[in-house]
Amino acid sequence: MRQECAEIARGLRKHDPDLLDRLIERYHYRLLRYLISLTGDRALAEDAFQETWLHVLERGSQYNGRASFESWLFSIARHLVIDWFRKKKGVSLEALTEPDDDRASLQVPAGQPSPLELVAEQEEAERLARALPSLPAVYREVLVLRFQEEMKLEEIAAVAGVTLSTAKSRLYRGLEALRRAIEGGRA
Repeated sequence: MRQECAEIARGLRKHDPDLLDRLIERYHYRLLRYLISLTGDRALAEDAFQETWLHVLERGSQYNGRASFESWLFSIARHLVIDWFRKKKGVSLEALTEPDDDRASLQVPAGQPSPLELVAEQEEAERLARALPSLPAVYREVLVLRFQEEMKLEEIAAVAGVTLSTAKSRLYRGLEALRRAIEGGRA
């Protein structure tokens, strides 16, 4: 991992176009999905996606390779969204609570589940999809990073620019808020 991060740092300092192509290909889906979850707007997410990669291209020499590239990349994306909302909308990330109507349902795990299991899983996914947008953006962000992007708490803290204890607290509170939203029938 450390060696890969160091190689990425060297390549970014040299403005290696092949490296940038590989990184975009590797993180395209996950970064765009994350941006859609932050903004609730696919068009805005696509704009932020482009801006993120422009930032990586222009300021890649700032990446030192000590932290994971993924955390650095997602931090850039997050800060660009926050800046955009501050400038354009006058709201913060915490104020972003509108749902994304085009939200994809959660995928059914591999294997051979019965039709009844498939229906039950689909209903649960729909409940989660309805409940997640009702959560404050700071909780939604941590839940997405943890469970969709499968980041560790340390990485989430780095992306969100908060302490580890704050990331843990947001995850715990987000899970509790999600449980209440599902059980309370708001979902």
